[in-house]
Amino acid sequence: MRDLAAHPELFSLNTATVRMQWSLAQAVEGCARHGIRAVALWRDKVAEAGLDRAARLVRDAGLRVNDYCRGGMFTAPDLEAAREDNRRAVDEAVAFGADCLCLVVGGLPPGSKDIAAARRIVADEIALLLDYARPLGMKLALEPLHPMYAADRACVNTLRQANDLCDRLGPGIGVAVDVYHLWWDPELEGEIARAGRAGRILGFHVCDWLVPTTDLLLDRGMMGDGVIDIRRIRGWVEAAGYDGFVEAEIFSANNWWKRDPDDVVKTCLERYRSVC
Repeated sequence: MRDLAAHPELFSLNTATVRMQWSLAQAVEGCARHGIRAVALWRDKVAEAGLDRAARLVRDAGLRVNDYCRGGMFTAPDLEAAREDNRRAVDEAVAFGADCLCLVVGGLPPGSKDIAAARRIVADEIALLLDYARPLGMKLALEPLHPMYAADRACVNTLRQANDLCDRLGPGIGVAVDVYHLWWDPELEGEIARAGRAGRILGFHVCDWLVPTTDLLLDRGMMGDGVIDIRRIRGWVEAAGYDGFVEAEIFSANNWWKRDPDDVVKTCLERYRSVC
C-alpha cells in the first residue's frame, strides 16, 4: 500500500466535515492554510456562495475538486423536477472541472413498499442522466449506502448491486467506495476487485463507525475512533488499481461539527496518515 504519510497530496477534505463551521470561502481558505490540495464540494454551500464565485475561489486556490456532492434522489415524487436538478448538478460539476458527480439514488417513492420497483426507476433515471453527462465528459459515481438508508435515501445498498447496475448502464458511470456504508459487507473484497477490473472505482471515502452510535446519519466517527478496519479496505481498493484520493467525509452533529474547524482538519490529516 502507499505510505500516505509520504503523500499528503492524496488527502481530500469533503467539506461536509466542517459544514457547520465554515462557508465555502472559509473552507477553501482553510484548505490552503493546511496544505490540502483537493476538496469534495456540496451543492448547498456552492449555492450560498454563487456558482461563479465558488468556481473562481476554488480555481484561484489551485484546488482540485475530486468529488461533487451530489446528484440523485431519482425516486422523488416529481420526476421531471428531479431530472432538471440532476442536469444542473452535472453542469455545476463541469464548471468546477470535478472528477465526478456523486450520486445518492433515493429510497422508496412516497407511499410505496416496492423496493424492486424503486431500483428499476433508479436504473432508468441514471440511464437518462448518463445521456446528458457523457457528452460533457462528466463521470457519475454511484454510491451505495448502508441498508439502514434503503427506505429514505438509497435503495442501492451493496457494492454488488452498484456493480451490477454499472454493468447494465455502460460507460460513464462508476462507484464510490465509502467505508461507512460498506465495511460490514462479507462480499466487499471481491466486489471491490470486480469494480477495479472494470476500471470503475471513482472515489474512496473514509470516516468511522462508532459503537454505540447516537444517530445513524449524523454520528459518524473520526477515522480510528470506531470499528472499521479502514487500512484493510484501503488495501483492497488499491490492489484493485485505485490510486486516487482518500476523502474524509464526517457527519457529526454532536461532536466534530461543534469543534474548532482548524482542529478538525488537523485531526483528519493526522488520522489520514496514521490509520487510513
